[in-house]
Order: sequence, then C-alpha cells, then structure tokens
Amino acid sequence: MMKNGKQSSQPEKGSSRILSLTVLFIALCGFSFYLGGMFCSERVKIEANDVTSTTTKAVASPMKPTVSPLQIKSVSFPECSSELQDYTPCTDPKRWKRYGVHRLSFLERHCPPVYEKNECLIPPPDGYKPPIRWPKSRDQCWYKNVPYDWINKQKSNQHWLKKEGDKFHFPGGGTMFPRGVSHYVDEMQDLIPEMKDGTVRTAIDTGCGVASWGGDLLDRGILTISLAPRDNHEAQVQFALERGIPAILGVISTQRLPFPSNSFDMAHCSRCLIPWTEFGKLLLHGGIYLLEIHRIVRPGGFWVLSGPPVNYNRRWRGWNTTMEDQKSDYNKLQSLLTSMCFKKYAQKDDIAVWQKLSDKSCYDKIAKNMEAYPPKCDDSIEPDSAWYTPLRPCVVAPTAKVKNSGLGSIPKWPERLNVAPERISDVHGGSASGLKHDDGKWKNRVKHYKKVLPALGTDKIRNVMDMNTVYGGFAAALVKDPVWVMNVVSSYSANTLHVVFDRGLIGTYHDWCEAFSTYPRTYDLLHLDSLFTLESHRCEMKYVLLEMDRILRPGGYVIMRESSYFMDAITMLAKGTRWNCRREETEYAVESEKILVCQKKLWFSSNQTS
Repeated sequence: MMKNGKQSSQPEKGSSRILSLTVLFIALCGFSFYLGGMFCSERVKIEANDVTSTTTKAVASPMKPTVSPLQIKSVSFPECSSELQDYTPCTDPKRWKRYGVHRLSFLERHCPPVYEKNECLIPPPDGYKPPIRWPKSRDQCWYKNVPYDWINKQKSNQHWLKKEGDKFHFPGGGTMFPRGVSHYVDEMQDLIPEMKDGTVRTAIDTGCGVASWGGDLLDRGILTISLAPRDNHEAQVQFALERGIPAILGVISTQRLPFPSNSFDMAHCSRCLIPWTEFGKLLLHGGIYLLEIHRIVRPGGFWVLSGPPVNYNRRWRGWNTTMEDQKSDYNKLQSLLTSMCFKKYAQKDDIAVWQKLSDKSCYDKIAKNMEAYPPKCDDSIEPDSAWYTPLRPCVVAPTAKVKNSGLGSIPKWPERLNVAPERISDVHGGSASGLKHDDGKWKNRVKHYKKVLPALGTDKIRNVMDMNTVYGGFAAALVKDPVWVMNVVSSYSANTLHVVFDRGLIGTYHDWCEAFSTYPRTYDLLHLDSLFTLESHRCEMKYVLLEMDRILRPGGYVIMRESSYFMDAITMLAKGTRWNCRREETEYAVESEKILVCQKKLWFSSNQTS
C-alpha cells in the first residue's frame, strides 16, 4: 500500500471504477426493463388500455412535442381492364398452370409477387346495381351483379338457383335436398338436438354450393362459414356473399384451412365431392382431409355427411359406381373416423352424423400404440398454426384446456358471447377482466360509430369485416344488428382467433400484405383499428387500400380508426381510389387518434356503358 513513502491511490481508483460500472450496469438494466415494458404494453391491445387515462395525459401535457404526420404525394389510381371485374389475385385462374394438379393444389392461395400486382381500380360489371337488401337478398340477387350463366345452366335442375328476368332466384334446393334446404335442416335437427338449443353456434360448410345451407341456419341462430374454391362452378362464394351469407374462398388440399384448432361446433359436407378416404401417409391409409376436419371441430362437435357413400345400398345406382365399391368406401370412412376418435352419432336415410370425442382415453390409446394410423401429433406441431401450414397426417389431441372449451362444457348461445373462454389465458395478457373491459370499450365505440355513420345498424349494411380484431369486440357490439362480421386476426399478431370462435363468432387468419380470399364487391363495411400503425412496416399502404377497394361494394363504407400520424397519408390514398371521405373525432376526441369515414362511389369503366 506504500510507494515512495506515500499511500497509493490505485485501490481507491479501482474501487471507484468498479462502483461506477456497477451503478451504470444497474441503470442500463432498469432502462431496458422500462423500454421492454413500453414495448410489451404498446398494442398487445389485449391488455385493453383505459382510454380515459390517455385523454387525461393528453390534456395534462399540452406542450408535449408531437411527431409531424406522415405526408405522401397526391395519387390517382387508374381503372383496371373490364376483364378484371371478378379478379381474385391469390386464386387467379390465369395463373393455375404454374402450379401442380396433385390434390388440386392449384386451387389454393398463390399470390402474385409485388412486381405482378395490379395498381388499378377494379370496375363493376356493366349494369351493376346496389345489392338487394337483407333479408330479401337471401332469396334473390341482380343477375348483372353476378353475371354467370354456366352455374345456372348446370345447376338449375337441382334448384340451386334460377334466372328469371333480371334476377337470380334461390329456391333453396340442392343435390341432396330436393325437397328444399329447410326440410333438409329440419331432418338434421332431429338427428342433432343440440342444433336447437344454442349448443351448436358455429359451423363450416365445405363445398357450399350457393350457401343455401348456411343461409337457412342463420334463422336458427347458427353462424356458418361457407367454404368453396374458385373452380368450374363459377363464383359459388360470390353468390353466397351477394346473398348476404358469410363465405370465403378456400379448399382442403395440401395446406391447413385458415382457422385455429377446435373452433367450429359443426362441419358439414353435402355431396361436396371431397375424397375423404384418400391421401394419407401411405397410399393404403388415406384420410388426410378428415384429419383437417378433426383439427378444426371442437371436442363434442359434429361432422355431418350427406351423399356418397352414405346410404350406398339405396343410392349407388345414381353415382356411376357399384354397390360393392360404395360399401368398401363407407367401411373405410367409418374405420378412419373411429381411428381419429370420432364416434357414429346418428344416421337417417342420406344424412350421417359423427361426433368428435372429448374423452382423453381415446387419444391416450393412439399415443401408446406406435403402429397406430393416424398417429398422435407430437408437441412440435402447433395446433393453431394455420397460415400456409401444410396438412399433417396426425391427430391433434385436445389438451385439458381445450376439452373444457368443448361442446357441452362452454355456455350455450347467446350466453357464451359474454363469458371469458378458458383459452383466453393462452393469450399474452389475456384475462376475463380484460375481455370485459374490451367489450365495454367496443360498445362505447360502436355507439359513437353509429353517430358518425347512421347507416350502421340499418339494412344498408349487411356484410361487415373487422380487418384486425383482437377478441371480436366490434362484432359483439353489433350482434343485435342485421349484420354478420368476418373477424380477421393478423397472421403476424398475437393469436386470439380461438377466443373469437369460443365466443360464438366467426373469423379467419390473414396477412394484409396479400389479397383476401374473396371476390370483388363483397363487403358493405370494412373496419380497421390501427392497422397501418401495426403493419405499415411490412405492407405498403397503397396495396392495402387497393385491396380494400377491390372487396368493398360500390356504395359501401369504410371506418378507419388510426393514429394521427398516418391520417393525412391515408386520406390522400383514399382520394386516389375515388372514395368520398371525411375526418371525425373519436368518442373521446383525443388528438393522437382520428377516425376516417369513407364511402365508395359507384362508377363504371370508361369502356362500358352504364
């Protein structure tokens, strides 16, 4: 400690340096924890923020510096060719030849790259009229709005639809229900009493035709997504949406459907021509499409099949096959369903019903048997992953939490809408109190929306999309209005879609950097909440606006709730789409957030006569 008779100061300097570094380290840790807290609470919007506190802060610090709003140059989008009037970018028949025919995979989503995207406005067909309003639209629509003749000529004898004068009429017939869809559903309800008392609320109809089954169920309190590909049946989904019935383009092929596992209370196929017993891990196994039905149906839910090979002993002569072939196909179908933990529930004439078991013992047997087909999916396969996710030749076994979300365990409709599902705890920050707060917030917002857009809640608006929902609060606030809502959860955000389905609502995953799976002119109202704030770093804003214009009906509306930073830029792009827009305050009149209300004009191509 001594040097040249003096006490050395080096230990003091060393101690001071260590102390300084320690303090600096603690400060950096604290600062990073603070930043992390800001990041985690920014949108997880799942932890529903108290809007009133935001208002208080804004008033309390009026001198707080603000970021200048985003500015862009004026833009005017040109008209597309009239040949694109029914353009569906990700299911475009002109691009089918680029993709394989195996399992009809060319019918799946194949979106164009950025350099092939159209930057133009899609015109309506010549003679387009504002759609007939609900509920009359369920039975008729304007021919010029969906001017397709092939399906009329091919299916009019089966009473799918019939052209009379300037309208298509929908008599409610179908291949397997010649006496009408209402009689068909009555018979089904006799087999499944749970369809009558609110137990069954959500359904999916694969190969939906013109969605008459889903349309009939609406009066019975059952909300159905009608699913069909864009194929030679010409615009099945477009007919459904023109009628005001929920529908989406899709096909069971090589990828999972864009829904979480254990979502639907019921799935239905009426001679949908899906080869249920084909395509498995090995040729002799098959059943990979049945495994996808098993994944999306909740425990205790039902799968209904009418048509081949059901009732084969009476029907085989009309199916261009032999009774022996149909019997073999039926036995294989029954064997596959049993191996997937479905049990035969009921059958009468052409309608057969199976129920997905919630009993843990069945799935345990699959797990223990190494030779079983299909095997149980291992933990590396995320059950809810369903955006461009390949089909898996394995059984998704319900967990204990999912079992408690099974049919019979969750409340009946309409009680289930307002009860926090058990699976909400799977969402980061999700809780029953958070759901209650979120619902209260959206009731308040929708009340305000109806002031700034009086058409909301009337028969002027039927088909509604919430472009980036969390818990379905916007849809829940509209549940008593004459609308249905497609709840879209971003494939890049926290997965909350299973909560939406558990509440008795419907929706889908989607990435807004791509086109939505629907036809042009299919929605009356598009609603978004901070979509550009959340996605503008990935998706170019003009392409999102052009896609919104494609799927919005002429005369339809847009409500954009967005940060003030983006509002000027969005307004400029909206003018380029020929929309009439006006800016409105939010219900709390905060400076940081505004509402843009727009209406799409009806215009015709300059190459057409109106």
